[in-house]
Amino acid sequence: MLDDLIKERLKKLEALRKAGLDPYPAGVSRTSEIKAILSDFAALGKSRKKVSVAGRVLGLRIQGGLMFVDLKDGSAGIQLVIKKDGFKNFDIFRDNLDIGDFLEASGPVFKTKKGEQSIEVSGLKFLVKSLRPIPSEHFGIENIETRLRKRYLDLLVNPGVKEIFEKKAVFWETIRSFLKSDGFLEAATPVLESVPGGADAEPFVTHHNALDRDFYLRISLELPLKRLLVAGYEKVFEIGRVFRNEGIDREHLQEYDSLEFYWSFEDHEDGMKLVEKLYKEIVEKVTGGTKTKWENQELNWGGKWQKVDYFEAFKKEAGIDLNKDVQVSELKKKADELGIKCEKSWGKGRMIDAIYKKTVRQKLIQPCFLVGHPVEVSPLAKCDPENPRKVLRLQVLAAQSELGNGWAELNDPVDQRKRFEEQMKLRAAGDKEAQMLDEDFVEALEYGMPPAFGFGLSERLFAVLMNKPIREIVLFPPMRERG
Repeated sequence: MLDDLIKERLKKLEALRKAGLDPYPAGVSRTSEIKAILSDFAALGKSRKKVSVAGRVLGLRIQGGLMFVDLKDGSAGIQLVIKKDGFKNFDIFRDNLDIGDFLEASGPVFKTKKGEQSIEVSGLKFLVKSLRPIPSEHFGIENIETRLRKRYLDLLVNPGVKEIFEKKAVFWETIRSFLKSDGFLEAATPVLESVPGGADAEPFVTHHNALDRDFYLRISLELPLKRLLVAGYEKVFEIGRVFRNEGIDREHLQEYDSLEFYWSFEDHEDGMKLVEKLYKEIVEKVTGGTKTKWENQELNWGGKWQKVDYFEAFKKEAGIDLNKDVQVSELKKKADELGIKCEKSWGKGRMIDAIYKKTVRQKLIQPCFLVGHPVEVSPLAKCDPENPRKVLRLQVLAAQSELGNGWAELNDPVDQRKRFEEQMKLRAAGDKEAQMLDEDFVEALEYGMPPAFGFGLSERLFAVLMNKPIREIVLFPPMRERG
């Protein structure tokens, strides 16, 4: 069926060429977008001034010597009325025009008897002859796999999807403007790294032919930005793509956009205030309010956010007191009770994190700060001087999801080396997500990095605001090969 439709359109393409019409011209003589014409419709109607528009045909009705065409550009849509009388190429357009084609049309505007705002076409030309039929805008594309594989069609026929990505542009621009207005410098650091760092994640590996060596695609933006603090910049940020070779689920993808900022001479308490202010501005600009929907619940971003102590919540929900010298065997027993499949390579930190995700995180629905994490799960954060088992860290939690991560940055090079070495032991035991020892970063710390607060968020936050799985808010997510 589809093959027959394509063959028919190929015949029409040839017919246009035989008639001396170029179905793919380079030049366009559009005078304005359709939205501008509609906003000034009354004045244009009185003056009978010709306008010229360009767009895609999304509707076509032929009634004897009349053609009614629904034309849409990126701003709006308008009806074209084409009369056979006085239009020499009427039959060629009638016989060879299809929904999905692009046209340029010119003429004065008028209203039909039914009050339809229209253009009385006096000039018409093909801009593109489409060879495949597009899905109906009314019925759209229902299958999620098809929508994601052919995102261009999804955007074309589903206006709600297109609106999501317009909001996503607002999301990132709000963050950028907020930080720049607060004196942060935007930086661009390498995607290819000799040593991946800044997160617990398995990296992708690629080969650099000119240098004849392997590099890693970055798993975070953190360590290069902290080198900039050593260099003397006090407030820096980056919005960029990161890559993690991990599984796909509602919250995880292999590549996604992330923000990280670093603020010298400020602690995590000051950082917490800035973060809350930033999130509230994001929600307001993206959604137009302070409340969003998640599943069947309402999230209120506008109030004062609660602080949840990690150790207290862990003891309440998991029954384990992290202030004591907890053994791996005890954690393993709890993990088994919860049905968590532990890898042999997992150390204490990985087990604590898995138990936390199965217990504590499930109870955190409204926006809040989770604070005071165990040192075992935070190899890049400063220890709490009042409790060396804890670090000065915060996470933004909402909708049972981690939506931001910040801490008082570890700037003691001796302590940092020790923590990296512990991570390397975990790697040697088979933990592919444990962090690598970055000698150059430790050396940079030895020159001195000022006390600083660091924070990061990803487009997972936007997914929660839209109440969508993360791959539905990515334009072209990676997909499995078709079987």
